[in-house]
Parts: sequence; C-alpha cells; structure tokens
Amino acid sequence: MTTITEDHRHISPPSSPPPPQPTSVTLLHLSFNQDTACFAAGTTHGFRIYNTDPFREIFRRESTDGDDGGGGISAVQMLFRCNILALVGGGPQPQYPVNKVMIWDDHQGRCIGELSFRTEVKSVRLRRDRIIVILVQKIFIYNFVDLKLLQQIDTVSNPKGLCEVSHVSGVMILVCLGVRKGQIRVENYGSKQTKFIMAHDSKVVCIALTNDGTLLATASSKGTLVRIFSTNDGSLLQEVRRGADRADIYSLAFSSTADRLAVSSDRGTVHVFNLKVDSGPMQTISDQNSGPPPVVSHLSFMKGVLPKYFSSEWSVARIHLNEGLQYVVGFGHQKNTVVILGMDGSFYRCQFDPQAGGEMTVVECHNFLKPDETLS
Repeated sequence: MTTITEDHRHISPPSSPPPPQPTSVTLLHLSFNQDTACFAAGTTHGFRIYNTDPFREIFRRESTDGDDGGGGISAVQMLFRCNILALVGGGPQPQYPVNKVMIWDDHQGRCIGELSFRTEVKSVRLRRDRIIVILVQKIFIYNFVDLKLLQQIDTVSNPKGLCEVSHVSGVMILVCLGVRKGQIRVENYGSKQTKFIMAHDSKVVCIALTNDGTLLATASSKGTLVRIFSTNDGSLLQEVRRGADRADIYSLAFSSTADRLAVSSDRGTVHVFNLKVDSGPMQTISDQNSGPPPVVSHLSFMKGVLPKYFSSEWSVARIHLNEGLQYVVGFGHQKNTVVILGMDGSFYRCQFDPQAGGEMTVVECHNFLKPDETLS
C-alpha cells in the first residue's frame, strides 16, 4: 500500500503556456474545492483546474491526440489548493479504470496511490485526514496518509454518488443516503453517533453540508422543496421552496457563514434563499406540488386553512440562464455573489441584493472550454 505524505504546497500555474487543446472536448464533471476558491473540470481528454476569483485557468493535464485521444476523467476532487487530487476515469475512453480512485500528485506529475473496487466509483470526497469513496450502494472511508480502510457504510441505490463531509479541522461529520428511500444517514465521529433523518417522501437527489457540518440541506426528486436540518439532533429547521412545478435539483450550496443557500435546477434557474436557522425546529410537511407563491405576508392566523405552500419560504434572489442545462453553484468570495458553472463550459459571477432581492446581475461571464468565444 502506497503511503501518502500530505503536502500542503499550493498548486500554481505552469511557467510555460498550456499545451494545445484537443479538437473536441466534452465536460464530464465540474466541482468546486472546499472553499470555492477553485474549481475542477473533468473532460473527455483529462482535467483542468481554475481559479474562481479572479477567474483564470491555473493548469490542465490532458491528452492532445485528436478527437479520439481518450483520457476521460469523470471525477476530480481537490483538497483546498494543495497538490494532491483524487481522479476517477470516465467517458467513452477513460484515462483510468472506472472502478479505481487514483491519487494524483501534481508536483510530481504522476499518480502516487490508488484504491480499487469491484464496481464503478460514483464520486470521491476529500478531507485533510480522510478519503471517502462512494459506490452505487456502499461508501468506503480511508485514512488519508496510509490509505487504511476505516469504515464501510451501506446505502440505498446512489447512482449520483451523493455524500458530503465537513471540511473544517477537528470533528468529522459525514452525511449520505440511508438504506431507505428519502432517508439520510448522519455520522458524527466526535460523539460516535449515527442518526437517521427521514428527509423526504420521495428519493433524495441532492444534498449539501455547511463547512462545519452542523447544517444539512436536502432536495428530493420532486424538486419543489429544499429542507434544512440540524445534524446534531436531526430536527427540521427550515423549509424553502424553489418553485411550484417539478424540477431536477442539480446543486445545493451553503454560504461560508451558513446564512444563505443557493439552489440550481434544470429549469435554468439559480435561487438564493436567506436562512433563519436560529428559529428552532419546525414540523415536516410533504414535499408536494403546490400553487403559486403567496402575495401577502400577514395571514398566519389562517395557517390551518391555507395551502401548504404558505408554510415554506421563497427565494430572495434568482437568475434564469439556459433551461435544461446542468449548473453547479457556489457562493463567491466577493460580498453577495454566487459563482455558477455550466456543463457547457459557462462561468458566471452574479451579484444579488439580500434585502431588496429580485433578479441577480451578471457581473462576469466566460466560456472556459472555449476562451475565444463569448457567452450569449
């Protein structure tokens, strides 16, 4: 077993210009690092790392042998800004077997370790002390330094590889799917407790965790409601409504101060919600389709009469991009901004007014797959 010495040297741009780009590059994966300072793109020909603020490409490692040169990467996980990355092969011509996690050291320019499994790897999560590998019905947790297996967790079918872990040093909190539809499992390694939360009636399709692991956000296949839970006791703290019609929720993200939540869906919209997590637990209601948002705010005395959508809160700010496209969202380092990454290679930095709300303003946009082309 390869021993990995954790090295926190920062990744840095190469001194020479990037190599020529393959004729045709398709995105297979997009993800932010733990503090949204960078994002990683896995493609049919390798991977690239970008800085988010200011936006720039930091480096790329990819094949340039034409359209069919191969080298597909379906998952790239960064560890903040250090030189160690976790890679999983994917696409029509994978760079590595799809059942392996390769530990890449970019300073050495090679893989320094690997983890092999019987089935396809769906996703990977990294902490400074742990590597978490997600398969379709099982999760494996390894010690980062020596790749020693520490724990196995069984889950319900998990084709999207849903799992999140706290990033701050100290006590680790992990959230993943349970063994039943709509159920979330919370592992608190400080108290050595396992809790199960029945988050939704239908299957969970997206989850997010605050940096310290205290708050959990979940969305179901209905895509109308997002729920915020306490990982400490499993109580429902708040419920926000993306919309009245069904949608596929693609991405959830807490702000660094956990006072806002961003949500993207296949409707081409990104919503920002103000969170009020200090208001105490609330009663769960069914995440079902409902009518339009309320137009008045002084009807609490009619709570028992009004439709259920009056109990959930609507976004303070939103933006509509291209419908049907998958977007990954995170909060920017500039005040009141979100960064939105599209699977077409689009990068948007948008600003919102947390008080007045309404439509967000696009303050910066790029096509990071084709830098010479502008976004429409």
